[in-house]
Amino acid sequence: MAEARSMLRHESGAMSNRMVMIDRLEWRPGPQANRYDWEAEGWTGGDTDRLAFKTKGEGAFGGKAEKIELQAGWLHAIDPWFDVRAGIRQDFQAGPHRTQAVVAVEGLAPYWLDVEAELFLSQKGELTARTEASYDQRLTQSLILQPRAELNISAQDVPELGLGSGLNSVELGLRLRYEITRRLGPYVGVSWERKLGGSARYARADDEKPQGARFVTGIRLWF
Repeated sequence: MAEARSMLRHESGAMSNRMVMIDRLEWRPGPQANRYDWEAEGWTGGDTDRLAFKTKGEGAFGGKAEKIELQAGWLHAIDPWFDVRAGIRQDFQAGPHRTQAVVAVEGLAPYWLDVEAELFLSQKGELTARTEASYDQRLTQSLILQPRAELNISAQDVPELGLGSGLNSVELGLRLRYEITRRLGPYVGVSWERKLGGSARYARADDEKPQGARFVTGIRLWF
């Protein structure tokens, strides 16, 4: 029996696999500039341990990307619903760059809420955190309404990055996706973002608006 179970784990449970999910690849038109935004992640490995990556970024068409974030690390399943991830984050952007250690917990909470909490520690000792949550409300077999929220927190003021201490930004989104196939779904929606506290003051000092809403359209795909 033990030999049979070992063979089953090897042939089924321990199979190596891989996946790339482009959760957002979108266009954000605006009165002053048309912008783009992306978020993607992927992994390769078995059921319990995987090598994972994640990337986020944004910018305006016709110019260089304003923010590029790249993460790589190890992903470990702590139960059937949640994973813990540890790795390195490197930011590429105009101005000061940061290299940060990352510890994250992500998974599917009760009521099918997709959640993620990330803690970052930079090479300069700056501690920040980000938490995201989204929910896929299936209206029909192909039409999905997805509310989404993101909160960013900093343990200290970081003037050179325009970050104030405490809760420094909130982003809320609502996207309506039509799945042509399970792997491919174009969407439309709206995204609202507001900087708070010290981050809002830094934005005003740079002649930036601390809040704004944009229509968005894009595509979600995985393979």
